Amino acid sequence: MNSASGATPRILRHVRTSSDAATTVGTMELESPMAGRALVVIVDDRTAHGDLDSTGPLVTELLTEAGFLVDATVAVTADEVEIRNALNTAVIGGVDLVISVGGTGVTPRDVTPEATAEVLDRELPGISEALRSSGLTAGAVDAVISRGLVGISGSTLVANLASSRAAVRDGMATLTPLASHVIGQLSAIDE
Repeated sequence: MNSASGATPRILRHVRTSSDAATTVGTMELESPMAGRALVVIVDDRTAHGDLDSTGPLVTELLTEAGFLVDATVAVTADEVEIRNALNTAVIGGVDLVISVGGTGVTPRDVTPEATAEVLDRELPGISEALRSSGLTAGAVDAVISRGLVGISGSTLVANLASSRAAVRDGMATLTPLASHVIGQLSAIDE
């Protein structure tokens, strides 16, 4: 995942630990069916250079609640090559869903949609529009002006979200049921 600039993306692991070390014999926890494997890509210069990641843990939590196993959170700078490499690595790694957060706006540094377009085999414009529409209803302005894309690369669903916490919360509420449906359809093709 090295870009032309030679920068290496930071991999941020968000692991929950339990202080309860006691084990109960005879109790068996049954896990609910997993919705799939996911990877989160944070597109933010400051986070990629070591600042606190404020959206990655939120996306991870919401994905986990939706039944996804989150492999990792990767932070990259707002560089097309770095973003494209992170997305391609997720696709090659076989995750079912990769969500990028950030870089979807209107400034010259917002290049996530351009990088994503190079990775996608097919766009799913209905889901992109649903994310913008629900963002409008929720009052998440950056979600409304987002140029984010959603589509398929190989058998992986790729989605771009705007980076505010409001846009992430609303976007995930809209995206996760649709993602489960798309992943189910893609899985049926593989069988």
